[in-house]
Amino acid sequence: MLFKKERIYLDYASATPVSRAARTAFLKSQALYGNPGGLHAEGVIAKQSLSKSRVQIASCLGCKAGEVVFTSGGTEGNNLAILGVAQKMIQGGQDMTKTHWIVSSIEHDSILSTFGEVERLGGAVSFVEPDADGVIAPTQVKMLLRPKTVFVSVGWANSEIGVVQPIAKIAKVIREYEAAQKTRILLHSDAGQAPLYEKTTTHSLDVDLLTLDSGKLYGPRGIGALYVKLGTPISSILFGGKQESGMRPGTENVALAASFAASFAWVTSIRNSEEIRLRKMRDALYSTLSKQIPTLVLNGNIEGLLPHMLNVSIPGLSVEYFVLALDSAGIASSTKSACREGEEAQSHVVQALGALKNGERHISAEDRSEHTIRLSLGVETTARDCARAASTFVDVYSRMSTML
Repeated sequence: MLFKKERIYLDYASATPVSRAARTAFLKSQALYGNPGGLHAEGVIAKQSLSKSRVQIASCLGCKAGEVVFTSGGTEGNNLAILGVAQKMIQGGQDMTKTHWIVSSIEHDSILSTFGEVERLGGAVSFVEPDADGVIAPTQVKMLLRPKTVFVSVGWANSEIGVVQPIAKIAKVIREYEAAQKTRILLHSDAGQAPLYEKTTTHSLDVDLLTLDSGKLYGPRGIGALYVKLGTPISSILFGGKQESGMRPGTENVALAASFAASFAWVTSIRNSEEIRLRKMRDALYSTLSKQIPTLVLNGNIEGLLPHMLNVSIPGLSVEYFVLALDSAGIASSTKSACREGEEAQSHVVQALGALKNGERHISAEDRSEHTIRLSLGVETTARDCARAASTFVDVYSRMSTML
């Protein structure tokens, strides 16, 4: 065992442990060493396993198996969704300078950096800002739509603060605009951790593209999937083969696909019960912390968050030292998205929420965004863990607050 049992892991938003269902499926599928593209018996068996995994994931999404493209994870899926559409436009002779793209300003860096490439290619990009609770309002998206708009990307649930976005309502605004303008606008959403607790049916979301990451869903790292609605104009951004219906070259990893599919199915089966269990523990954890630490502020409205996430700011606190102190005490937490650790001190997500007033104290957006701590629960978290984590959190804060 790598870590002592008494440690409490509260960083499920960064990475989830691999489920038993995923491990079992992986071990069984490792024996399938044939190349899925081979004509021999070993290749056929491997291809059948890959097809079964694709069907299983499609069943969880409520879509056709042919609409599921396996990727290496969320980052590649986001790149393929955005740049794949841009590539298709360029191949078709589209002048990119005459295209308009919309993206939420609080997206993961794998989205925002990719839109930077869209701008480099000539596309005009508009950023839609959240309200004070971190919600991307459909009306704000509507205000940015233009006749030249071709693509909108809004993450389903924010990876830093856990705010669930009204994707179906955003889709409705876009579809109404499409009908009025007789144009086509593609809607993409990075699903992230939302499938853990939100019903994941692509038809109800009305998206054209949806990114999934196995590593956020109790599956193995190194694999994910991109839902591509039938008829969506998109091209591969890689070269070297025609696998995944020409969308992603390279020999498919049969064992990882089977492991991902098994874990996604398991997550779907426990979704409702886990949502109730974790929300109760998360709310109790927040209640304790907010009562014991008066300067603590919640980032986002707790009613609109994923049930396992809690992102708070404690102005003036050195959060890096705080997280290390918690770690020494056996509690794993984080300051912001793990993909941004080591970069700028501020959380661009929390900063976008703006300033706020906590009692008589005014807290600037900068101060708020520099002092964030994220706690995220998961399947192995117990009420006892949360109680101990809360006590430890308060104790560490009490020691460090003397230095504020």
